[in-house]
Amino acid sequence: MPMVQINVWKGFEQEKIDYLIKNITKVFVEVDVPAQAVEILINEVPKSHWGVGGESCSVKFKGIGPEE
Repeated sequence: MPMVQINVWKGFEQEKIDYLIKNITKVFVEVDVPAQAVEILINEVPKSHWGVGGESCSVKFKGIGPEE
């Protein structure tokens, strides 16, 4: 049973989350994994709790993507 975990910034649009769940499941179905066996967990993380290159994403990516 595959388990896929995805981390996104807090405030990611529900429509996009639904799209990811549907289409990632579809990829597994295409390689003969039953859809009901595919688990997908999407974690929303505040930009202030996510760092890239020594900076918080709330600073590094200010004005890009969802804001808290």
